[in-house]
Amino acid sequence: MSLDPPLSATEARVLAVLVEKQHTVPDSYPLSLNALTLGCNQKTAREPVLSLSEDEVLHALDELKARHLVGEVSGSRVMRFEHNAARVLGVRSQGLALLTLLMLRGPQTAAELRLHTERLHRFADVASVEGFLDDLAAMTPPLALRLPRAPGARESRWAHLLCGAPHEAAAVAAAQAGDDAAAPADVRQVLSALQADHAALRAEVQALRALVERLAGELGVDGSAPASPAA
Repeated sequence: MSLDPPLSATEARVLAVLVEKQHTVPDSYPLSLNALTLGCNQKTAREPVLSLSEDEVLHALDELKARHLVGEVSGSRVMRFEHNAARVLGVRSQGLALLTLLMLRGPQTAAELRLHTERLHRFADVASVEGFLDDLAAMTPPLALRLPRAPGARESRWAHLLCGAPHEAAAVAAAQAGDDAAAPADVRQVLSALQADHAALRAEVQALRALVERLAGELGVDGSAPASPAA
């Protein structure tokens, strides 16, 4: 499914919380507006931490309902909401678990995703996580993207594409380009410092040599002769 326009950050948070709470608090699912808002504003396991009002969450729900990603449960005194994400997006439960954690916590490595998805889906190993991420990236249109490896990072992180292309991909690319451009200047600075150190050492050696020659002359010995090796 092509999300056109892409989801807003609030819509992605609302959808992800519905998926998460279906697994973590099944007795409370489908969620009331109040429970959903609390889940969206949760201080733990969220990146970034948000402070949404019930009106903002309700507006996001209306947008998600228009896309058939969320449905309202009837027959209850309180409005309750459930998601249709797997069916509408055309993904399996494993892929939905990964997308959910990417929406809740932002870009992560495959190893981080395996750890954080434990309550939604238990992956056998990191390789299986990477396999499902590759499947999401191969969809038309793709739902996930492997980000360029950040300078100094050992592993690449992944991001979801439900909100469009992540700004971080451009930011990391710019940072890498900046590092490449700065490299010659850094090398010149290092060489300049080494040359200065070398000149200072030469001056110290010359001063010490002159001192040795003066002391040798006063003592009547040949200061240029090498010391005899110890027996």
